[in-house]
Amino acid sequence: MIINKDMKIGEIIRYDIDIVPILMGAGMHCVGCPSAQGESLEQACMVHGIDADMLLEEINTFLASK
Repeated sequence: MIINKDMKIGEIIRYDIDIVPILMGAGMHCVGCPSAQGESLEQACMVHGIDADMLLEEINTFLASK
């Protein structure tokens, strides 16, 4: 599976819990908050001032290496 920017944070975490450290390392410490269930990766990145494309690349590279 390839993660995309439209996927909800909760959906991404349910797909692979090992993505949480990547999100936290990028400054996205709200992975457990209720809004993470309904917020897309792109929306969360905008809120936190994170480059969504770079984070998406890091996540998908990590998944490809598993």
